[in-house]
This record gives sequence, structure tokens and C-alpha cells, in this order.
Amino acid sequence: MNYLLPAAALSLLTAGVAAPALAQSAPDWSGPYIGIYGGAVDNKENDGETLVFDRNLDGTFGETVTTSGGADAFAPGFCGGRAQSNEAVTGCLGDDTGVEGSIRGGYDWQFGSIVAGVVAEWSGVNLSDTATGFSSTPANYVFNREVNDMAAIRARVGYAMGPALVYATGGAAYAGVKNSFSTTNTANSFTTMTDEDDADGWQAGAGLEWRLARNLSVTGEYLYTSLNTGDYVVRAGNNGTTPATNPFILAPNTAGTDIARSSDEMELHAFRIGMNVRF
Repeated sequence: MNYLLPAAALSLLTAGVAAPALAQSAPDWSGPYIGIYGGAVDNKENDGETLVFDRNLDGTFGETVTTSGGADAFAPGFCGGRAQSNEAVTGCLGDDTGVEGSIRGGYDWQFGSIVAGVVAEWSGVNLSDTATGFSSTPANYVFNREVNDMAAIRARVGYAMGPALVYATGGAAYAGVKNSFSTTNTANSFTTMTDEDDADGWQAGAGLEWRLARNLSVTGEYLYTSLNTGDYVVRAGNNGTTPATNPFILAPNTAGTDIARSSDEMELHAFRIGMNVRF
């Protein structure tokens, strides 16, 4: 009997040590969590993007602005990015890679090795998307849109392997956008006619979450976002001294010409690292 008591105690101690070790190697991912994230976000330049024109102000874009001699006033061309000068031959500077920081909250359910959940997120973003046109005057016409913030709600499905969770995610996204226009043309007036400051779309991505402790994990993630921005239209008109031969107010449509970007799509690629606290 004297030997049975120590043996039983040893058995209980061994079980007590093994249980936490097992829990650490195969954590439970179920429950709520909050997290913070940060990283770099890049806008995929649309090399084929141009400016489009509504010459007769009927709401339909795609017409050609011509000189009084019938030549294409924008024959020098277009480029993605910001103009370096009035001349198309000098090209454009591409948009810089942006940054973002986000907070998120989510909830996961675990079914064996499968983990499924939902996550809601808000991000502060600093990212520009610019397109430029060049007229034969010469002059440049620069349209810029900046993504300032973005909200998303996504589903998440993953596979748990010990302390690791490999997952895919996808859902809806909404962004706040700031539009702006600049030009070196001083012969015309330029008036903003439409300025919609939002964008909506979808997101998809994948990541790896690694459990550091019972309630703490780190994550590396890639996220693709496709956004459709609202309309932004600028009208080139008569500034009071504009000659009647000016291409934007050339007869018979003397009220002016509306200008917009040819594409309302933005494609964003984000690489993030973050940390989650689980409850």
C-alpha cells in the first residue's frame, strides 16, 4: 500500500503535465478575438487608362476633343501616374506604395481541424491612384483619387495544425475616396460637376495565424481588394477670355466639355502583419 500512493501521485502529476502540453500543441480556435494590423498596400497601375470626354454634355463619354483644324487635341496621349511636365514625352511618375493600419474583431468556430468564422475590419489607408492626359497646347490634366479609409466584412475558413492556422478569407469592402484635379491649362475654367467620394467592392486573400500563447497569436496575411469608385467629372469651360477656337468650347457645343477617367476600378494588393488577442 505504501508504494501505491506514490505511484498514484506520479500518475496524476504526469497527466497534469501532459494535458497543458497537448493543449498548447492543439489550441482551441473557437471564440471571439480582436486584433491590430499594419502593412503595405500597392495600387496596380492601369497602363491602358485614359481620360474620356463628353463633348456635347449628354452624359455619354468617349467623344474626341478636336482643334479648330479637326486634329485630336489629345494626340500626345495619356499615362498612369502624375505628369512630370506639360510634355507627354517626359512621361509620368508612378504612384507610391501606400501604407495602412487596421483594427478588427472576429469570431471563430472550430470543427475538428476546420476553423470557420467571420471578421469585421476598419483600416486607415494612405494610397493614391493617378491618371494624366496631355493636350497639344501643350498642357497636362491630372486626375487623382486617394483612398483614406476602408471597411470590410469577410468570412474566414482555415485548417488548424498544432499552433498554426492556415486560412482563406473573402467578403465585401467599402472605401472612402478623395478626388482631386489639377492642370497647367490656364486658358479654360475647370469646374467640378460630380464628386462621389466612396467606392465599394470585394476582398479575397489568405494568411497564416500562429498561436504564441493561449490567448495571443501573430498573423501574416495577403489581401486583394477590387473597388469600383464613384463618378468624378470636371467641366472645361470658358473663363471669360477663352478664345472661340478653344477645343473645349468649340462650336456648336460652346458650353464646355466634361472630362473623366476612363476607368472607375482600383485593384489593391496588401501585405500585412498583425496580432490577435482571443477571449
